[in-house]
Amino acid sequence: MAEPVFDARDFVAKLPSRPGVYRMHDQDHEVIYVGKAKNLKSRVSNYFRGSALDTKTLALVSHIDYVEVTVTASETEALLLEQSLIKEHRPPYNIVLRDDKSYPFIYLSSEDEYPRLAFHRGAKNKKGKYFGPFPSAYSVRDSLNILQKVFRVRQCEDSFFRNRSRPCLQYQINRCSGPCCGLVSPQEYADDVHHASLFLEGKSRDVLKDYANQMEDASKALEFEKAARHRDQIQHLRRIQEQQYVVGNDGDIDVIAAVRSPGGVCVLVMYIRGGRLLGNKTYFPGTRLDEDPGEILAAFVPQFYLTGSGNREIPKDIIVNARIEDRHLIQEALTEFSGKRVRLMDSVRSARRRWVDLAVTNAEQSLGTHLSNRDNVRQRFDALQEALGLDAVPERLECFDISHSSGEATVASCVVFDQTGPVKSDYRRFNIDGIAPGDDYAAMAQALNRRYTRLKKGEGQIPDVLIVDGGKGQLSEAERILEELQVTGITLVGVAKGPTRKAGLESLFVSGRGEFNLSPDNPALHLIQHIRDESHRFAITAHRQRRGKKRNTSVLEGIEGVGPKRRRALLRHFGGSGQVQSASVEELAKVEGISNTLAEQIYATLHTG
Repeated sequence: MAEPVFDARDFVAKLPSRPGVYRMHDQDHEVIYVGKAKNLKSRVSNYFRGSALDTKTLALVSHIDYVEVTVTASETEALLLEQSLIKEHRPPYNIVLRDDKSYPFIYLSSEDEYPRLAFHRGAKNKKGKYFGPFPSAYSVRDSLNILQKVFRVRQCEDSFFRNRSRPCLQYQINRCSGPCCGLVSPQEYADDVHHASLFLEGKSRDVLKDYANQMEDASKALEFEKAARHRDQIQHLRRIQEQQYVVGNDGDIDVIAAVRSPGGVCVLVMYIRGGRLLGNKTYFPGTRLDEDPGEILAAFVPQFYLTGSGNREIPKDIIVNARIEDRHLIQEALTEFSGKRVRLMDSVRSARRRWVDLAVTNAEQSLGTHLSNRDNVRQRFDALQEALGLDAVPERLECFDISHSSGEATVASCVVFDQTGPVKSDYRRFNIDGIAPGDDYAAMAQALNRRYTRLKKGEGQIPDVLIVDGGKGQLSEAERILEELQVTGITLVGVAKGPTRKAGLESLFVSGRGEFNLSPDNPALHLIQHIRDESHRFAITAHRQRRGKKRNTSVLEGIEGVGPKRRRALLRHFGGSGQVQSASVEELAKVEGISNTLAEQIYATLHTG
């Protein structure tokens, strides 16, 4: 069977707007280019826009057979992974430096009365402190630029410094305190150097706490410009405080994550060598839907390491994202096969937990892309035609769901799929009012009435199949509304969760046909589950947005365990709610009173949907 042709537009549409690294391959599966991105969707789409590309880029694009991506937790990690992959593959379209054997550092001199901060790469033979390593020269220069704004420590060469008779431009734009002309005392300058050194050593809590106190004092004194300046200092410092996982002590590790969704399973193996992420590989094994991730891993891990050519490296540590029942037995087999002690772990903390979370994120992204492949979607639509006994393959599906909190801020969602997958531009949400709290039938009736009244007026395209999340009751409401509006030619399907609410055990109700069931591995059921889950996600997201606006509260309101005192601590530490939302779990955990568990809970709540 021929491999599907790479569809750049469809591939880009499925990419997340998150940091990561992309790898472009040619027809021989060789990596021809590696790049990093702050926003994968935005960056990768630029290569396929079809116009305004330079000659080199056009040549690169002409050789692309397919693209792979790895999502990272931050732009810094994307920089690190990009460098590792370039070193490993030496792609022809990348600029590969011959002197890239060391990472760059920030150097602070110690012999001068007025020490300087400077970029450094190479042997550390000068007296002073070296901070780093950093992932790239750009990250060092960007950090130095921000340090200059905050601490005003000189960065000029000694020869330039010693021959000044008047302050230079850096002093004029408030990026240096002017020690060359005696405009700052040695003690005041030493305090600036001390704070800069503390920050670069990672002892930043006291520095940030001091700035937070100054910001609050200025705000109480109605000195809002001064408060804004301290807020900016906090935000500048946060940019370079981000943890740099360049070289660690975790050695060689494989992190394996198994995820599943209706219609498929993805197992992703992430390779960490010398404490650095080097890349990942994805697999899509055939499996039954009722197998959980632990059972999938129990079958995958032995096959992955113990079969085949025997040339696959078995690292000392293998970390998985779910509990494996026969973990100790598999661990003993791996140890005997490799001739060295191997640890198979399913419960880790700290940085290793972070690797697991990253592997799960990438596995979910890869599975979503795989299932959204046009060939797979077309197969599902064909199966749906057969399952529903339709005269033709349906071209358009719509699915409705209801979301509320004990009747508060009720919202109905409408999501649309066609034969290319989700059509997000056609998604709609309906704020439901004027009904008894918690009356899902009335909410569904109102949403359907509003939606199909508009469609009858020609404001959209009527679907071939309408799916409602619910059983006979919701299906009856849909039948009543369409009959009142005289909308015909639509097949109505109700989806009710099974007795254990487990995927694959749903009961389906078709208008005029009654209840029927599909086998868990039926592609038609996978399509119905996919659109049902997407409508549920969209409804929950819309409900939370409406509830938040109704309550007119901070994004931190409603998070369990985060009361007024902790909200205040978070806002003081980061300088604003926007910065709290963009912070990583590790950064949240640095706030006084915020444990690792609570940090994970805050992060999950702020990034749900």
